[in-house]
Amino acid sequence: MRPALRSLAVLTVPLLLGGCIATAATDAYGPGDPGFVTVAGQVAPALGGNTPIWVQTPEQARAASERVRSMVHKKTISAETAVQVALINNRGLQATYSDLGISAADAWQQTLLPNPNISVGLLGIGQPGLVAFKTIEGMVANNILALLTHKRRSEIAETRFRQAQMRAAEETLRVANETRSAWIETVAAFETVALLNQARQAADAASELAEKLGETGAMPKAAQAREHAFNAELVGQIAEARLAARLAKEKLARAMGLWGADTAFFVPDALPPLPGRLMNKEHVEREALQRRVDLQIAKIELEATARELGLTEATRYVTDLGLVAGFESEREKEDGKTRLTGTAQVELDFAIPIFDSGAARMKKAEFTYMRAANRLAERAVNIRSQARSAYLAYRASHEIARHYRNSVLPLRNQIEEESLLTYNGMITNTFELLADTRARIGTVLIASRAKRDFWLAEAGLAAAIHGGGEAPAAGGGGEAAVADAGGGGH
Repeated sequence: MRPALRSLAVLTVPLLLGGCIATAATDAYGPGDPGFVTVAGQVAPALGGNTPIWVQTPEQARAASERVRSMVHKKTISAETAVQVALINNRGLQATYSDLGISAADAWQQTLLPNPNISVGLLGIGQPGLVAFKTIEGMVANNILALLTHKRRSEIAETRFRQAQMRAAEETLRVANETRSAWIETVAAFETVALLNQARQAADAASELAEKLGETGAMPKAAQAREHAFNAELVGQIAEARLAARLAKEKLARAMGLWGADTAFFVPDALPPLPGRLMNKEHVEREALQRRVDLQIAKIELEATARELGLTEATRYVTDLGLVAGFESEREKEDGKTRLTGTAQVELDFAIPIFDSGAARMKKAEFTYMRAANRLAERAVNIRSQARSAYLAYRASHEIARHYRNSVLPLRNQIEEESLLTYNGMITNTFELLADTRARIGTVLIASRAKRDFWLAEAGLAAAIHGGGEAPAAGGGGEAAVADAGGGGH
């Protein structure tokens, strides 16, 4: 039996190494939240005090649901509260974290050696003079190529797992930015409704006055119709603004993952005032190149592709290499005695690269690497441009909003005050006073939209620096404006 034992010893080292590798892989990829600490650390600078949470058990889900309800149910929520709720309760984000766990399991699997195959056979069953059998054979087969390439495959798996972590971080930032932008749009939409309701008070007064003057014959029918039309158009604008506000709130609820009773939340009546000082981002391009998560994903993709290219090159000619070791023990009966003889056996199994030399696989791997390199370069160029554009929009939108606040609105207020004085002095009539009031409210609406565009631009700047998608473009369609009661614009 000694020759058989010597042959089986060939596989002893791979088996022992496999046990050590399994223990190390369990420590690296086996915890309940593999890689999530890295994800949380990556997004922390962009999220401020908000923290993502990975919900995995029913107990954690119940605790998260109770926490979310305590934060939003019948309460007025801030932008930071909305973002924190989304980081806890957005099911799409939780699905991305599950993808992270799947990637960890895949990486774990790649680090493990294939299990050996063991076969045992009996020959000469029922042989006369021998009990049960004549010959017993045992074989152990193992994949030697898997052992030789184990380090390369483990490095590739670890690289792909790091990429999965960055993808989870990117999705976390995307959800946070989407929620913040939805909150800004919702608050701005309800602020627009409030301003239009103020304009309607002036329109109702003008319409009622026009009707009374018409009854006395002091106002022609065309002028009366003009005031009534303005009032009717404003009613339609208010209805559209209310619909836009409700739809914006539903979008915010979706981003936060709310349904049922949890949708009974409120938002502030107006957006925060403009900040006194702006962030100074003279080196915004460099900062974006250092922090953008999607650029890190592209870099890791290039690294993983390079490692895969090296593995393809290493296994170009030898794609399968197996080692089979075994023994054969035969019993023979001679002179009334049973004699036992053993024979060792070792086999090497591999494919001969006659028809497939691996050239096609090498060419594919090389082009895959070039594709990854070009996409990385493209991403870097785009990130530079996005950072410049976002910073330009951030500063310009602040200048525009500040111009309306500091220059246009004071002039409109002064015009309305002077109009009120001349009205009290019986110099101007009621309709002129109401027209100046409507003009002031119209300017307030424009200033409100300019303030909304600034806060959206600030969210877009954060996304351009850290990653996670761009905020919606400022100055989109569907804006509410007070109708002009004068001229032929109806």
